[in-house]
Amino acid sequence: MKWLIENWYLVVAGVVCCVGVVYGCRVFMNKPTNEQVANIKEWLRWAVMEAERELQGGTGQAKLRKVYDMAIAKFPWLSFIAFDKFSIWVDDALVWMKEQLKVNENIKAYVEGK
Repeated sequence: MKWLIENWYLVVAGVVCCVGVVYGCRVFMNKPTNEQVANIKEWLRWAVMEAERELQGGTGQAKLRKVYDMAIAKFPWLSFIAFDKFSIWVDDALVWMKEQLKVNENIKAYVEGK
């Protein structure tokens, strides 16, 4: 008991290390699979169209924030993904949306709110 009282900081450090290792393992195990990433990218196409429909043109950062907020609300584990990577996924969805606006009149009418 005397050893425990004199070396309490070692016990605390050990517990903190154990918690850190468990947390790190949990984060690693919760990383998205390729299938989950593909589903997210597909969902982002819809989210980008919704943000474009609501906010219209000239509001790039606001649309990105809106899409990010919608994504985190739907998929909380996305908070473990770097925002830069998420932004690249959104850019890919934007490219798809712009192509669809050129060739698909129904999507164009939906986004423009007609």
